[in-house]
Amino acid sequence: MPSEYYTDDTIFKKIKGRMMEEWHFSIHKNEISNNNIIPMKNSLEIMGESIVLVKDDDIRAMSNVCTHRGMILNTENNNSKNMKCKYHGRSFTLKGCILNMPEFKEVLDFPSEMDNLINFPVHMWKGLLFISRIEKELPRWLIELEDRLSWMPIESFRYDNSYYRSYDIKSNWALYVDNYLEGFHIPYVHSDLNKILDYNNYETELFEGGVLQIGIAKKGESIFNLPPESKDYGKNIAAYYYWLFPGIMMNFYPWGLSVNFVIPMSIDSTKIVYKRYIWDEELIGKGAGGDLDKVEKEDQDIVEAVQRGVSSKSYTRGRYSPTMEKGIHHFHRILTNSF
Repeated sequence: MPSEYYTDDTIFKKIKGRMMEEWHFSIHKNEISNNNIIPMKNSLEIMGESIVLVKDDDIRAMSNVCTHRGMILNTENNNSKNMKCKYHGRSFTLKGCILNMPEFKEVLDFPSEMDNLINFPVHMWKGLLFISRIEKELPRWLIELEDRLSWMPIESFRYDNSYYRSYDIKSNWALYVDNYLEGFHIPYVHSDLNKILDYNNYETELFEGGVLQIGIAKKGESIFNLPPESKDYGKNIAAYYYWLFPGIMMNFYPWGLSVNFVIPMSIDSTKIVYKRYIWDEELIGKGAGGDLDKVEKEDQDIVEAVQRGVSSKSYTRGRYSPTMEKGIHHFHRILTNSF
């Protein structure tokens, strides 16, 4: 892409607005097993909405903003039977309907529909909950996930609340995605990872709204025990790396799932949040997903340097490698065709 996509604030704001209206990953269902009210971290930056997840007979996503004066209703996970505003005492049921409001007996036509909390569309796939701020079709990338990973018991993965990472990077969000979408840099940037993955057999597959990269393991490294029903049966797969438009990165390893939230903050600032879900505890620390913190630090150093580079007046754009950068090309086509 032209460098202005990484440096122009007007373009950034248009893209950010588009991103807010897409489907976004929120949590695994097991994260809400011990509490029935969970305010979503970073939902305001990701979707332009402060959102709370609520569980009673179902799991709902709704506005976390009091309909009286805009106070945030929930700031911590809890098991309350209703939601009560700490500002003026307005309360709501777990379905978002207004329950009570002090000093409002003389208010005409109260309560009305506008006093209830807005509910947002939700969709669950194998225990993973996705949210949209507007009514829209389910993302096509769900078809790819089901086709490739239907055999994997993702719904039983355990949330690891000891492993939560948040990084602030001095880089445009798209540069972080660019870096993720290719194995081209692995031999040059990730020396330890390069000892695990077979660079010459690295695979990249494109689909509507996303990219899958398949890391093939070198002999003796940790790999998936693939069942015959897997379309990859017989391959020595160390990792499935999924990017799902706009900012979801799902990295499946033999030990489980690591999710990256890519959150654009400004034209040259991005927040990256990591969460981890465990499948096989004994495999943690092994294979391609063995040292995620080290890989993340190496990637951050690179993209921050590239941000400085693309800001230079002498740079406009480069060319694509047909073998190793088709994932980036696919991402750029999605992005530039949107505006």
